[in-house]
Amino acid sequence: MSMNSFGHLFRVTTWGESHGPALGATVDGCPPGVAVDEAMLQHWLDKRKPGQNKFTTQRREPDAVRILSGVFEGQTTGTPIQLMIENTDQRSKDYSEIAEKFRPGHADITYWQKYGIRDYRGGGRSSARETAARVAAGGVARAALDALVPGIAITGYMVQIGPHKVDRDRFDAAQIEQNPFWTPDAVAATEWAEYLDGLRKSGNSVGAVVEVVAKGLPAGLGAPIYGKLDTDLAAAMMSINAVKGVEIGEGMAAAELTGEENADEIFMGNDGQPVYSSNHAGGILGGISTGQDVVVRFAVKPTSSILKTRQTITKSGDASEIITKGRHDPCVGIRAVPVGEAMMACVLLDHVLLHRGQIGGNRGAIG
Repeated sequence: MSMNSFGHLFRVTTWGESHGPALGATVDGCPPGVAVDEAMLQHWLDKRKPGQNKFTTQRREPDAVRILSGVFEGQTTGTPIQLMIENTDQRSKDYSEIAEKFRPGHADITYWQKYGIRDYRGGGRSSARETAARVAAGGVARAALDALVPGIAITGYMVQIGPHKVDRDRFDAAQIEQNPFWTPDAVAATEWAEYLDGLRKSGNSVGAVVEVVAKGLPAGLGAPIYGKLDTDLAAAMMSINAVKGVEIGEGMAAAELTGEENADEIFMGNDGQPVYSSNHAGGILGGISTGQDVVVRFAVKPTSSILKTRQTITKSGDASEIITKGRHDPCVGIRAVPVGEAMMACVLLDHVLLHRGQIGGNRGAIG
């Protein structure tokens, strides 16, 4: 299986399966001298790990990360960083009944058609468990960004679950880590809890929309045409398991606006830097960052593994029915929040390094 790496100068390769002995990431291209340790990375993994509340899978994994190489005396050495997370709570027997069947909505059938073999235990490589490795790699990227771009902040949160959206007028960043949905709307969090609890008890699932924002980013990151910052961000978010749509800034809603409404007017600020009247562009113009907040949203489909009878076929082509047993998230979007943050961090660090390598510093002065 190829194509398990992403990034240009900051390059991440993930490895491992849902029910294998371990999974992890090889991180190459991190600058030397960046302060990194296991406790620092564990902070981000703890946000993603399963079993923290009734709205996520009850698989109990500590997601304890180990640094096997590339760090000496608490600093990166500039050599490849190997990160490993052991799997400790697999229940492979839960999947024995689907060894010959394909779960509707899951990657089972396409993996079989492509490779002629699949690891049916928890989905193998197609499992969202793979994203733990991305979050660990994202922790390394965050540390490097802190060193190279002081003041940058990356924050993800849920803005929709099923048909229920947050009220932007109630947006309170302090609420994001105060509820199991990572949402900035405390009222929505209460309503969502009742809604999702009903779906969970019925053996069903639902999708969600996650928004990730990067603040404090300089202007100039990204390149025209094939090296666009938004191109790489869209690809990174779309690569996350179960993601079916990505938006930058106004996104699909931009089609409803006129040119007059959509154009972010430009003024000179008191500090001699450009300021914008709005941010419909999501902080990116022509593939290059403007210095505004970079805003990305992605839609996560409902978890495919549900306790509902679905029609399917077997590997031999016979008609069958299937109910997926095991422990699954009723809304995988909840634990996708830290994954989206990690992918944002990896892409931004990659573009910071690309910019430094080609340009050094911004060349076009204003004023």
